[in-house]
Amino acid sequence: MHTITTPETFKAHVQTLQKSPNYREPLGFGICRVDVGQLDRTKVLQATYPMVNWKENFGSAAVFLDTLQQSGASVETQGSEFIAPVTEAFLEHALAAFSPYIDEAHGEAHKNVQLILGIKEILNEQGFWPTQYRVVFLFEDSAPQSVEAVYLKLYALSLAKAPLRSLNLTGAFGKLHNVAWSGNTPIELAWLRANEIDLKLRNEFPVIDFVDKFPRFLQHIIPADNTRILEASKVRFGAQIHAGTTIMPGASYVNFNAGTTGTSMVEGRISSSAIVGDGTDVGGGASILGVLSGTDGNPITIGKNSLLGANCVCGIPLGDGCIIDAGIAVLEGTKFSVTVAERAKINEVNSVKLDKEVYKGKEIAGFNGIHFRQNSLTGEMSIGRSKREIKLNAELH
Repeated sequence: MHTITTPETFKAHVQTLQKSPNYREPLGFGICRVDVGQLDRTKVLQATYPMVNWKENFGSAAVFLDTLQQSGASVETQGSEFIAPVTEAFLEHALAAFSPYIDEAHGEAHKNVQLILGIKEILNEQGFWPTQYRVVFLFEDSAPQSVEAVYLKLYALSLAKAPLRSLNLTGAFGKLHNVAWSGNTPIELAWLRANEIDLKLRNEFPVIDFVDKFPRFLQHIIPADNTRILEASKVRFGAQIHAGTTIMPGASYVNFNAGTTGTSMVEGRISSSAIVGDGTDVGGGASILGVLSGTDGNPITIGKNSLLGANCVCGIPLGDGCIIDAGIAVLEGTKFSVTVAERAKINEVNSVKLDKEVYKGKEIAGFNGIHFRQNSLTGEMSIGRSKREIKLNAELH
């Protein structure tokens, strides 16, 4: 085992490794701690990544792949993903390679080195080798084959390292296990059933917060300082919550692979694959439909500075500066009338022009500056040019 002593030597070492036939640049990689089943010790219930590398830190990737090989692991880089246990040999080889940066491994610098040092410290504290740490590589964006790969992709989304709807999550739901969550600890339901009598007699039955395949966003992600999530159950892990967004309690909810791309107020439901733009207000009880709930599989994007009124339903994409009145449903098949005068106003702010008196919702999807309303006397649905500028309360964001 050769100890690298200077940053210059380290850089030269990395360049050599990256030219070797065994190296392949990863899409993402990291070291995770896994929680395994209480009955089935081969079943991974959760993977926690203290540090996620996504299209970055390729020098550390080269070192990790090399140290895995040096420590005796059979490294496979030709598939879509590769997972190996963190062994003591791997740790020692990695520390030798990262030696020039060990004294600098603090704060925001050299987080992969911090990770190695942290595992080493745990080893020294416990006096035995912890077996729950794994090195995970994703080499391409294929359907995930493991729980560790699913979690790495969910981290990439929730940390905004990957844009929403950009990753292949095909089959991800089936890879995860439905478990009871007590705090951050996943517990096999079968284990609870097997031990129910004894646990309850001893008053040791755990407090179960919820039962799901996905953990909650705040169990894994530290939000920005100006982000507020008033109820942890309202945001699922894999959601993306932009800095400055407020998620109110009550009827709000943000599913995985969905969320906000700017400062937003959310008091309604953002279903899976739905995206809300900067400055938009999702009113109390408003529902943005997901790809499985009435949009014919078409994901919905809501533009900037729009307003979804309380208890409305949005089933089409909206452009910027749109308003949906409270309590109405704007769906692909909903028919809206528009007067000649309002058509002219809408056409001023859109590249595609309206030229009919009646449109289905899917025909005006993505248009800017539209106000959707319903006549309270006749029930007629209509559209017109939005006259309001939607502004969020700056003191709340």
